[in-house]
Amino acid sequence: NQHNYLIFHKNKFWLMWSDGPGVEDRAGQRVAYSTSLDGLSWSPPDYITPYPPGSDPSSLHFNTRSSLGYRFISRGFWKRENELLALVALDEADKFFGSSLKLLAYKLNPEDETWKEIGIVYKNAINNFPPKMLPSGEWMMTRRTHDRNVYILTGGKESFSNWNSHPVINYTDMNLKAEEPYWWVLPDNNILALFRDNSGSGYLYRSFSNDFGRTWSRLVRTNFPDARSKFNGLLLGDGRYILVSNPNPQKRDPLTIAISNDGLVFTKMGYLFGGRRIDYPHVIEHEGSLLIAFSGNKQSVEVLKIQISDLDKLTMSPHE
Repeated sequence: NQHNYLIFHKNKFWLMWSDGPGVEDRAGQRVAYSTSLDGLSWSPPDYITPYPPGSDPSSLHFNTRSSLGYRFISRGFWKRENELLALVALDEADKFFGSSLKLLAYKLNPEDETWKEIGIVYKNAINNFPPKMLPSGEWMMTRRTHDRNVYILTGGKESFSNWNSHPVINYTDMNLKAEEPYWWVLPDNNILALFRDNSGSGYLYRSFSNDFGRTWSRLVRTNFPDARSKFNGLLLGDGRYILVSNPNPQKRDPLTIAISNDGLVFTKMGYLFGGRRIDYPHVIEHEGSLLIAFSGNKQSVEVLKIQISDLDKLTMSPHE
């Protein structure tokens, strides 16, 4: 149980995740969801997707890493024109990622809370987080191809499947192995993207775009530590930026929250949870609170709720 994503829609919280047979991303993995009125008490899980093609429990490929079996991977909620879409990747369950990789959309039927596949969002694509609106009125999200090269998708306005793809960096460029980017809009309307580095530097990298995602500056290493783990951020309603991540380069423990006034320099960091492996965070803001979904050792799905006002109580000593 991992790849957690939250949203607030129609007066309740929705949470989706990848629900697989035992170990990460094996054949037969489905996408599950749950709902909550307060963000803490959740309904029993149900499913957005069926079992992937030819990979149900009766299949010889179920619960294996095989190019003959398939898996669904949770990719986040997208509220578009008052409709709630769930984005889901589908590919072969052998390596990361299969050559048939594609990003699909499922639409919620609000009457009975069932989900129906409505088509392909983009071929040869897995996003990191769902689309966000740009100041230009377009949607934007990241794209990785089956060979893990990083692109940016802009569009999504005319239809959920109408996108333009812009190259950012190949997986082997600069000896970085850059992936799982997250981006936000800065106060001057330029865009900052942060990247996980799988090569083992122990730090996040960053890049800038001044044309709403069409072109990107060369990636530069920051001094923000990272455990080679997925991270998530948010521009708060009060104008501050937060980043939820695993900043210990040695392991995915603990989970912390860092605060920035300008989206560039982080001046405070607070401890959220730790003492065991926790990762795959996703954070949303709602009525003065932050809800942070994360995975415990890729087995449990958990939600932490904190008051935004408590962020003001964080203090840093001079040596920190």
